[in-house]
Order: sequence, then structure tokens, then C-alpha cells
Amino acid sequence: MDFSDRLAMLRKQRGLTQQQLADRAKVHLVQVNRYEAGASRPAVDVVKRLAVALSVSADALLFDEDEYGPDEDFRLLFNGLRILTDQEKNVVKSVLEAILLKHRTSACKPVITVTEKIASIDITAPGKGGEG
Repeated sequence: MDFSDRLAMLRKQRGLTQQQLADRAKVHLVQVNRYEAGASRPAVDVVKRLAVALSVSADALLFDEDEYGPDEDFRLLFNGLRILTDQEKNVVKSVLEAILLKHRTSACKPVITVTEKIASIDITAPGKGGEG
């Protein structure tokens, strides 16, 4: 599905007319019509406004679901990373990197030993990544 089809589909799913979408995204009605007809492509700032107006990510407008990012469960978790401290984000990143490395190097052997090892690390203890 291309951009024009995704834009029209998302607009209709939300029960919006082209005029309502144009008003919300602060673009002219003629432009929304041209975007949906495939006669014009929006600039990056307009894609952002369209995404906000439709309450979707810009990725949802630009790519098919299988072409971008994690599935919905992981997307919600990743969005939750915003509230973590930099140290906590580094721990999450290290855990993910370790699991992916274990998967690549061990041809589908369980990763539980890696995650158990990481989970046992006390990041608050002095000399072990904590602030102390």
C-alpha cells in the first residue's frame, strides 16, 4: 500500500472528511485531495502534522506495518523508555544487545542464561555501574 492509500485509509478509519483532516493538519483541502490521489507528496513537516492529526506515527503513514519498527506490544514498551534515567536506558540497551547477540551466535538456543545473568547484576552497588 502506498502513502496515498494509507492516508485515505487512516482518515476514513477515524471518521474524518478530507476537510476535517485539512483543518487539523493546517493544510489546504486541495492538498489533502492531491495527497490521497497520489498527485502530490507532502513535505516532512506536513507528514508530521498529518500524523498528529490522525493520531498515528509518521511511520504508520510512510511504511506498511511489516516495513517498520516493532509490533505494538514492543512499541508501547519502547515508548515507556522515555521516563527512565540514562543509566536505566543503558541497562535496557545492554540487555537487548546481549539477547540479540546470544540469539545470533547460538542458533536459537535459549537466552535465559544471559537474561538470568544480567538480572542478577546489582547496578546500584558501588563499582558495578551504580552511583557510589
